[in-house]
Amino acid sequence: MTVRLPSPDGSTRAYAPRTTPLALLPAGPPASRTVFSAAHVVADPYADTTPDAPAAVDWDATLAFRRHLWSHGLGVAEAMDTAQRGMGLDWAGAAELIRRSSAEARAVGGSVVCGVGTDQLTGPAGLPEIRAAYEEQLAVVEEAGARAVLMASRALAAAARGPEDYLDLYGHLLRQASEPVVLHWLGPMFDPALDGYWGSADLDTATGTFLDVIAAHPDKVDGIKVSLLDARREVELRRRLPEGVRCYTGDDFHYPELIAGDEQGFSHALLGIFDPLGPLAAEAVRILDTGDVEGFRRTLDPTVALSRHLFRPPTRFYKTGVVLLAWLAGHQDHFTMVGGLQSARSLPHLARAYELADGLGLFPDPALAESRMRALLTVHGVTQ
Repeated sequence: MTVRLPSPDGSTRAYAPRTTPLALLPAGPPASRTVFSAAHVVADPYADTTPDAPAAVDWDATLAFRRHLWSHGLGVAEAMDTAQRGMGLDWAGAAELIRRSSAEARAVGGSVVCGVGTDQLTGPAGLPEIRAAYEEQLAVVEEAGARAVLMASRALAAAARGPEDYLDLYGHLLRQASEPVVLHWLGPMFDPALDGYWGSADLDTATGTFLDVIAAHPDKVDGIKVSLLDARREVELRRRLPEGVRCYTGDDFHYPELIAGDEQGFSHALLGIFDPLGPLAAEAVRILDTGDVEGFRRTLDPTVALSRHLFRPPTRFYKTGVVLLAWLAGHQDHFTMVGGLQSARSLPHLARAYELADGLGLFPDPALAESRMRALLTVHGVTQ
């Protein structure tokens, strides 16, 4: 059997899906690296809503997907960019997600960290309002019993006059945090409103400010998550971190080499691509636990083509491919996203995502994935 897949030039091509998936069984957490998957949310497809209305979330399916990740030994990075923070999921929805996911993590013994931002601010804000917004969200995460990831703030990027405002605000938040947090540097390729974060569009200058924040409070920083899609810069940055502060790669283009590391160190992981790659990524890191770097790279390197495809510009729309693959893999019953974001990628883009994921053996039931892909193609007028 073959599937007719559309190409960007308007033609179709025949693709023969594989018939057997990878055999990846649940297992405990990897030992040599700390690995988090930034997880997506599952929309309620029956909700009578609009793209600019509050998100309607299918809580049962959303939490079931997190249990899937925990069962394979991954931690969950909750209410992050992958969960459509600022792109369909508002603060009220994110707060509910944080509470529910944190409770579920305690129930099953899973690891979870949660995003703290300022997305309850709906218009221009001054530094006092931005600080109060961060404090409100930090309190929700800590009350839920989770660790915090201090995310980059669009409001702060707009209001800050220079590096000193970042040093002051982040210093205040770190002194206030009850436990060490993860600092998140999300680049403008993921969110154009974050251009010039840390007070400068020059990345060397911005890096200096970022390191100054950490150096002033190393006991309050568990680690940093870097999402700049620049492997060289990440390596240089992690070598300058204080002792005991981890680097969690957020580089969805170069993650195998960054996680493998070199003679001077390595990166842990907090990645959106580990949403669809969860079981395979966990298996790869367990191979790395044995010291088999070549086996780790043989397992994970082939996934980079899929990741680069999903995260191609405009990078912020990678969530559409992530949710498509969750539907094809049987983790949810529909291809609907909060904010209507299922329309953010073209049909040829989605077809290529299916082809790459199927080639990797990511679908537990290849026949189900094929059937669902055929249905999607038929709805869009592709004759089989």
